[in-house]
Amino acid sequence: MIELDLSPVRQQIKDAVQTLCNGFDDDYWREKDQTHSFPFEFQKAVADAGWLGITMPTEYGGAGLGITEAALLMQIVGNSAGTLAACTTIHINIFAPHAIVVHGTEEQKLASLPRLISGQDLACFAVTEPDAGLDTTSITTRAIKKENGYVIIGRKMWISTAQRSNKIMLLARTTPLEECKKRTDGMTLFYTDFDRRYIEAREIAKMGRAAVDSNAVFIDNLPVPENHRIGKEGDGFRILLDAINPERILVAAEAIGIGRRALSKATAYAKERVVFGRPIGQNQGIAHPLAKNWMDLEAADMLMWRAAQLYDAGRPCAAEANAAKYLGAEAGLRACEQAVRTFGGMGYAAEYDVERYFREVMVPNIAPVSREMILNFIGERVLGLPRSY
Repeated sequence: MIELDLSPVRQQIKDAVQTLCNGFDDDYWREKDQTHSFPFEFQKAVADAGWLGITMPTEYGGAGLGITEAALLMQIVGNSAGTLAACTTIHINIFAPHAIVVHGTEEQKLASLPRLISGQDLACFAVTEPDAGLDTTSITTRAIKKENGYVIIGRKMWISTAQRSNKIMLLARTTPLEECKKRTDGMTLFYTDFDRRYIEAREIAKMGRAAVDSNAVFIDNLPVPENHRIGKEGDGFRILLDAINPERILVAAEAIGIGRRALSKATAYAKERVVFGRPIGQNQGIAHPLAKNWMDLEAADMLMWRAAQLYDAGRPCAAEANAAKYLGAEAGLRACEQAVRTFGGMGYAAEYDVERYFREVMVPNIAPVSREMILNFIGERVLGLPRSY
C-alpha cells in the first residue's frame, strides 16, 4: 500500500489512533447499529485523548496541526470497525470549528474552542434545508434582527447528532433573497446554544449509520445574542466557503478508509473460503474485481493527500479536494459492494459486518455534495465549460 510520507508526528498519530480504535471492535459497533445507540464511549475516548483538537490552535488546547494530519486521523477511524458511524461521531467537532478559528472573535474562540476540543460541547452543523437541498442560496430560515440579537425561525434537514448536541452552528438569511444583489449575499452564520425550548429535533429513520442520529430540525423563535454571530452579518456563505475544501478532503479520507477495511475483509475471506475444492480467491471472477478495488482506492488516496498538502501550503485546492471526494467515495462504495458480493449469501448477514459497511459508505456518495455537483464544478471551473445549472 502506498503510504503518506510519515513524519515522526504522523507516525505517532497513526499508532495512537489505531490503538484507540482497536478497543472498539465489530461487536461493539454492530450492537450500536442494531440498537440505534449513540457511541458515547468511543466519543469520550477520542475526546480524552485530545484528538478533537487536532487542527485547533494550541493556545486554545488544540494540537495546531494541519488538514493532512486530520485526514490521517479520519482515515484511520474510517478504516476501523466503526467505519462511518465512528467518523461522524467526531467529524463535526473537528470540522465545524474552522469557521470560529478563522472568523471568530477572541471572546468567541475562548468561549467555544476549549469546550469543543475537550468534548464538553457537542455541536451539530445546520445548513441543509428540505426545500433547498444543495442550493444553499435558496435557504429560507430567517434570522430577524432584534435589540441586542436575533430571533431565528426555520427548518433544517439531515442534521447529524442533533439529538445529543448542546450547540448548533446555523446558517440563516438575515436579508431575504429577493432583496439581495447576489444570491450568495444576505446569509449569516451563528454558533449558539441548541436550546430545546425553541428547537425540536425529529430523528429520521434511515438506511444506515443508525448509531448516529440524523434529524429534521424545527426552529421556532430561537433567541440568539448578537455575540453568537460568526463574522459580519451577510458574510455567512463566504465564511462557509473557507471550510468546504477541508471537509471534502476529510470525507474522501473517511471513504477510502472504509473501502480499505471492506477490501481487507473480502480478501481474507476469498483466501479461506473453499468452494468446489479451491479457495474462491483463485477464481479471476473474484480476484480481478478485488484487484481493481485496490487500484481505485490507491488512486483516490494519492489525490486526497495531494489536496491536503495543497491546502496546508495555502495553495488553491478546490479541484483536487472535490475530485478526491468524488473518487474516494466512488472507490469506497465499489469496494464495499464487492465485499458483500465476495462473501455471497453471508455478505448479507449482519454477523460478517460487510453489509453494515456497505450501508454506511453510501453517505459519502451523497453528502455533503453529490457526485453530479462535483462533475459540474470540474466541468465549469477546471475545463471552462458553460455552466449547466
